[in-house]
Amino acid sequence: MKLLLIRHGQTPGNVLGQLDTAHPGPGLTELGERQAEALARALANERIDALYASTLIRTQITAAPLGRRQSLDVEVLDGLHEIEAGSLEKLTDHESHKRYMGTVISWAAGDLDRRMPAGPDGHEFFGRFDAAIATVLERASGGEATVAVVSHGAAIRTWAGRRADGADHEFAAKHVLANTGIVALEGDPGNGWKLLHWDGSPVGGLALADPTAEDPTGKNVAEP
Repeated sequence: MKLLLIRHGQTPGNVLGQLDTAHPGPGLTELGERQAEALARALANERIDALYASTLIRTQITAAPLGRRQSLDVEVLDGLHEIEAGSLEKLTDHESHKRYMGTVISWAAGDLDRRMPAGPDGHEFFGRFDAAIATVLERASGGEATVAVVSHGAAIRTWAGRRADGADHEFAAKHVLANTGIVALEGDPGNGWKLLHWDGSPVGGLALADPTAEDPTGKNVAEP
């Protein structure tokens, strides 16, 4: 199976540099809406058999244009939501960003016992995200299916950094994942996942990027 892990479009929290992980979360900015439309156009020639979004509304809004173009319903699936920031929620300072992303990248490196301040540990995150991906596979119509999953920056980077051959925790830390960036994998849980490509920029091109946004879950976190 081909699995397209797509980060949602830009939100007001991304612009402000907020660790914004709570439900139901914000919608998209005007740029985010344009990114969502560009995503649908960019994937117009890709046959997608199923389309999923997380329980946070920004992913559902992002997925909607793609669903219309591909004549697919957007299926909302529990377990695909962003990694909860715990007591770091809504904080915008560099140290909070560093602590949040440092925690999730440590999970990708295998330190699953480390806990987000007043939040989940790595066992909890991988347990629910793995279960969601397993559900996606169970519902797939065949072994050659291509499934698109609209999720979140930290969740995608952390999960792919541990589960995909060709991407480890160092790779996940260094490679940015801007809004509507796509991580494409091929495989299944039994045989493993292989990284096909990691498109860190918005799929509509750099004209849809916002270099002024602080966006803590999208940047290179290996930098000082």
